[in-house]
Amino acid sequence: MKQKITANIITLNEEKNIKESILSVQEVCDEVLVIDSYSSDDTCMIAESMGAKVIKQKYLGDGAQKAFGAPLAKHNWILSIDADERLDSDAIKAIKELNLEKTPYSAFSFARKTFVGKKFIKLWYPDRVTRLYDREKCSFSTAGGHAKVECDKIKDLDAHMLHYSYENYSHMIKTTHKFITRGAKIAYENGKRASVFDPFTHGFGALFKALILKGGIFHGIDGLNVAVISSFSSYMKYALILEMQENE
Repeated sequence: MKQKITANIITLNEEKNIKESILSVQEVCDEVLVIDSYSSDDTCMIAESMGAKVIKQKYLGDGAQKAFGAPLAKHNWILSIDADERLDSDAIKAIKELNLEKTPYSAFSFARKTFVGKKFIKLWYPDRVTRLYDREKCSFSTAGGHAKVECDKIKDLDAHMLHYSYENYSHMIKTTHKFITRGAKIAYENGKRASVFDPFTHGFGALFKALILKGGIFHGIDGLNVAVISSFSSYMKYALILEMQENE
């Protein structure tokens, strides 16, 4: 039986992903909202053909865009999911078994499995994300970068989201470039400053954490690839902050 839950999906040119994302949430949600940032492809057409309600909204930032859709839902319980994510079968089962009317919890989190192409990246697991929440007790933070649900009484479910974020390593590198630039800009605008040593220390620190502390060295070539890209991301974020300081 479907719960009284509204799925909230933010999109921008996600015609390759939106169908599978909607299909997964329709297993447990009786309403699907798609908050679209004026896609130029067939994202909206596909979503509407599947019964989703599409609302156009200029992109406000990750947290703010997800927060925008919550008041428009017909239910208090919101399932926030990105277009490149799916509910795994164990997540569908776990949600169906919840009694949301009587639960003492305000939100529920899922472990997330992230893939590069068809390769499951163990280095990033379990990457817990809180995505099912009561809008009367919780809300997404409106920070400019990747945001999270802010509330107390979060229950960790033994269930998974599948995250198909990158088509391949080339796609991952291109996407990382966007995140580096955005992250550096947000940090700088929030008053973050860097020394000449910060790019090296943060880059090396990210590499050490990924390879040694998280065991990426034992995950084969995929662990090494992800560790190196993560290290480069950390290094360049602080290098860009330094550049912004020099251009003040």
